[in-house]
Amino acid sequence: MNGPNYLIREYPLQQGALEIAYIEEYFSEFPERKTAAEIMQRLDGREFQILMAEAPLPDDAATFVPVSYKVSHELRPEEIDPKLADLVGRIQDSVDFAGQRILYNWLGATRLDWRGQGHFRALTEEQEVWAVAQGYSEIIVKTKNRYYDMRGTLDSLQFNVIKLEPAPDPFESKVYLSKRLGPFVLDAHRSQRQVTRV
Repeated sequence: MNGPNYLIREYPLQQGALEIAYIEEYFSEFPERKTAAEIMQRLDGREFQILMAEAPLPDDAATFVPVSYKVSHELRPEEIDPKLADLVGRIQDSVDFAGQRILYNWLGATRLDWRGQGHFRALTEEQEVWAVAQGYSEIIVKTKNRYYDMRGTLDSLQFNVIKLEPAPDPFESKVYLSKRLGPFVLDAHRSQRQVTRV
Protein backbone atom coordinates (compact mmCIF):
# COMPACT_ATOMS: atom_id res chain seq x y z
CA MET A 1 0.00 0.00 0.00
CA ASN A 2 1.28 3.43 -0.93
CA GLY A 3 -0.06 6.77 0.18
CA PRO A 4 -0.32 8.66 3.44
CA ASN A 5 0.12 7.02 6.80
CA TYR A 6 -2.77 8.30 8.89
CA LEU A 7 -2.11 9.12 12.53
CA ILE A 8 -4.96 8.00 14.80
CA ARG A 9 -5.37 8.24 18.55
CA GLU A 10 -7.79 6.07 20.50
CA TYR A 11 -8.92 7.69 23.75
CA PRO A 12 -10.32 6.53 27.07
CA LEU A 13 -13.61 8.05 28.20
CA GLN A 14 -12.76 11.20 30.15
CA GLN A 15 -9.86 12.42 28.02
CA GLY A 16 -11.68 11.45 24.83
CA ALA A 17 -14.80 13.37 25.87
CA LEU A 18 -12.71 16.51 26.45
CA GLU A 19 -10.95 16.11 23.07
CA ILE A 20 -14.26 15.68 21.21
CA ALA A 21 -15.83 18.69 22.94
CA TYR A 22 -12.76 20.70 21.87
CA ILE A 23 -12.77 19.65 18.21
CA GLU A 24 -16.54 20.18 17.85
CA GLU A 25 -15.90 23.92 18.28
CA TYR A 26 -14.48 23.83 14.73
CA PHE A 27 -17.77 22.68 13.20
CA SER A 28 -20.03 25.68 12.62
CA GLU A 29 -22.54 23.54 10.66
CA PHE A 30 -23.52 21.62 13.81
CA PRO A 31 -26.47 23.41 15.47
CA GLU A 32 -25.72 21.83 18.85
CA ARG A 33 -22.26 20.84 19.94
CA LYS A 34 -21.74 18.15 22.51
CA THR A 35 -20.20 18.94 25.88
CA ALA A 36 -17.69 16.64 27.56
CA ALA A 37 -20.29 15.94 30.27
CA GLU A 38 -22.89 14.86 27.65
CA ILE A 39 -20.37 12.56 25.99
CA MET A 40 -19.32 10.95 29.27
CA GLN A 41 -22.93 10.50 30.36
CA ARG A 42 -23.83 8.76 27.09
CA LEU A 43 -20.80 6.43 27.03
CA ASP A 44 -20.42 5.58 30.71
CA GLY A 45 -21.30 1.95 31.39
CA ARG A 46 -21.35 0.81 27.77
CA GLU A 47 -18.77 -0.37 25.25
CA PHE A 48 -17.50 2.52 23.12
CA GLN A 49 -14.67 3.72 20.95
CA ILE A 50 -13.34 7.29 20.60
CA LEU A 51 -10.99 7.84 17.65
CA MET A 52 -9.32 11.01 16.44
CA ALA A 53 -7.10 11.59 13.40
CA GLU A 54 -4.28 14.11 13.54
CA ALA A 55 -2.46 15.86 10.71
CA PRO A 56 0.19 18.56 10.35
CA LEU A 57 -0.77 22.19 9.83
CA PRO A 58 -0.35 23.19 6.16
CA ASP A 59 2.13 25.94 7.07
CA ASP A 60 3.87 24.09 9.93
CA ALA A 61 4.60 20.42 9.28
CA ALA A 62 5.96 19.96 12.81
CA THR A 63 2.66 20.91 14.49
CA PHE A 64 -0.06 18.25 14.49
CA VAL A 65 -3.70 19.09 15.18
CA PRO A 66 -6.90 17.02 15.47
CA VAL A 67 -8.68 17.03 12.09
CA SER A 68 -11.27 14.25 12.16
CA TYR A 69 -13.05 12.21 14.80
CA LYS A 70 -15.45 9.33 15.29
CA VAL A 71 -17.34 8.21 18.40
CA SER A 72 -19.27 4.95 18.39
CA HIS A 73 -20.94 2.84 21.04
CA GLU A 74 -23.01 -0.29 21.47
CA LEU A 75 -26.74 0.05 20.87
CA ARG A 76 -28.95 -2.27 22.88
CA PRO A 77 -32.48 -3.41 21.99
CA GLU A 78 -33.62 -2.20 25.44
CA GLU A 79 -32.30 1.30 26.09
CA ILE A 80 -33.03 3.45 29.16
CA ASP A 81 -31.59 6.70 27.76
CA PRO A 82 -34.61 8.46 26.16
CA LYS A 83 -32.73 9.49 22.99
CA LEU A 84 -31.38 5.98 22.44
CA ALA A 85 -34.73 4.36 23.23
CA ASP A 86 -36.27 6.66 20.61
CA LEU A 87 -33.56 5.69 18.10
CA VAL A 88 -34.14 1.96 18.69
CA GLY A 89 -37.88 2.49 18.23
CA ARG A 90 -37.31 4.25 14.91
CA ILE A 91 -35.02 1.59 13.42
CA GLN A 92 -36.30 -1.65 14.97
CA ASP A 93 -38.26 -2.48 11.80
CA SER A 94 -35.07 -2.07 9.74
CA VAL A 95 -32.46 -3.58 12.09
CA ASP A 96 -32.57 -7.08 13.55
CA PHE A 97 -31.34 -6.81 17.14
CA ALA A 98 -32.00 -10.49 17.89
CA GLY A 99 -28.81 -12.45 18.44
CA GLN A 100 -26.42 -9.83 17.14
CA ARG A 101 -24.47 -6.84 18.41
CA ILE A 102 -25.22 -3.42 16.91
CA LEU A 103 -22.72 -0.54 16.91
CA TYR A 104 -24.05 3.01 16.67
CA ASN A 105 -21.83 5.59 15.00
CA TRP A 106 -22.90 8.51 17.19
CA LEU A 107 -20.56 11.40 16.33
CA GLY A 108 -18.08 12.05 13.58
CA ALA A 109 -16.83 14.65 11.12
CA THR A 110 -13.74 16.11 9.46
CA ARG A 111 -12.65 19.74 9.65
CA LEU A 112 -13.33 21.61 6.43
CA ASP A 113 -9.70 22.23 5.41
CA TRP A 114 -8.85 18.53 5.73
CA ARG A 115 -11.85 17.01 3.96
CA GLY A 116 -11.27 14.77 0.97
CA GLN A 117 -7.87 13.59 2.23
CA GLY A 118 -8.93 10.19 3.56
CA HIS A 119 -8.88 10.90 7.31
CA PHE A 120 -12.50 9.84 7.87
CA ARG A 121 -12.01 6.68 5.80
CA ALA A 122 -8.96 5.79 7.92
CA LEU A 123 -10.98 6.31 11.11
CA THR A 124 -13.83 4.21 9.72
CA GLU A 125 -11.49 1.38 8.75
CA GLU A 126 -9.90 1.44 12.21
CA GLN A 127 -13.38 1.41 13.76
CA GLU A 128 -14.34 -1.60 11.63
CA VAL A 129 -11.26 -3.56 12.75
CA TRP A 130 -12.23 -2.91 16.38
CA ALA A 131 -15.94 -3.63 15.82
CA VAL A 132 -15.30 -6.96 14.09
CA ALA A 133 -12.89 -7.97 16.88
CA GLN A 134 -15.58 -7.10 19.47
CA GLY A 135 -18.17 -9.23 17.67
CA TYR A 136 -20.42 -6.50 16.24
CA SER A 137 -22.57 -7.54 13.26
CA GLU A 138 -23.69 -4.15 11.98
CA ILE A 139 -22.91 -0.43 12.22
CA ILE A 140 -25.78 2.07 12.21
CA VAL A 141 -25.46 5.79 11.51
CA LYS A 142 -28.01 8.59 11.37
CA THR A 143 -27.63 11.83 9.45
CA LYS A 144 -29.78 14.51 7.85
CA ASN A 145 -30.57 14.93 4.20
CA ARG A 146 -28.83 18.33 4.12
CA TYR A 147 -25.43 16.93 5.09
CA TYR A 148 -24.54 16.08 1.49
CA ASP A 149 -20.81 15.69 2.16
CA MET A 150 -21.46 13.18 4.94
CA ARG A 151 -23.98 11.28 2.85
CA GLY A 152 -21.45 11.10 0.01
CA THR A 153 -18.75 9.88 2.39
CA LEU A 154 -21.02 7.19 3.83
CA ASP A 155 -21.91 6.11 0.29
CA SER A 156 -18.23 5.73 -0.60
CA LEU A 157 -17.75 3.68 2.59
CA GLN A 158 -20.55 1.33 1.40
CA PHE A 159 -23.21 2.23 3.94
CA ASN A 160 -26.73 1.45 2.75
CA VAL A 161 -29.82 3.56 3.41
CA ILE A 162 -32.21 1.51 5.54
CA LYS A 163 -34.77 4.19 6.38
CA LEU A 164 -35.74 7.72 5.38
CA GLU A 165 -37.90 9.84 7.67
CA PRO A 166 -39.35 12.68 5.58
CA ALA A 167 -39.73 16.09 7.23
CA PRO A 168 -41.81 19.10 6.06
CA ASP A 169 -38.49 20.69 5.11
CA PRO A 170 -36.72 18.04 2.94
CA PHE A 171 -33.32 19.28 4.14
CA GLU A 172 -34.29 18.19 7.66
CA SER A 173 -35.35 14.66 6.64
CA LYS A 174 -33.47 12.01 8.64
CA VAL A 175 -31.52 9.29 6.87
CA TYR A 176 -30.57 6.05 8.63
CA LEU A 177 -27.78 3.95 7.14
CA SER A 178 -26.26 0.58 7.93
CA LYS A 179 -23.20 -1.48 7.09
CA ARG A 180 -22.89 -5.22 7.71
CA LEU A 181 -19.68 -6.29 9.41
CA GLY A 182 -17.42 -9.30 9.14
CA PRO A 183 -13.90 -10.25 8.04
CA PHE A 184 -14.93 -9.56 4.42
CA VAL A 185 -15.17 -5.84 5.29
CA LEU A 186 -11.57 -5.76 6.48
CA ASP A 187 -10.36 -7.21 3.17
CA ALA A 188 -11.51 -4.02 1.42
CA HIS A 189 -9.51 -1.65 3.65
CA ARG A 190 -7.12 0.71 1.86
CA SER A 191 -5.60 3.07 4.43
CA GLN A 192 -2.27 2.79 6.22
CA ARG A 193 -2.78 3.68 9.85
CA GLN A 194 -0.54 4.31 12.84
CA VAL A 195 -2.68 3.99 15.97
CA THR A 196 -1.73 5.24 19.43
CA ARG A 197 -3.89 4.16 22.38
CA VAL A 198 -3.77 7.02 24.85
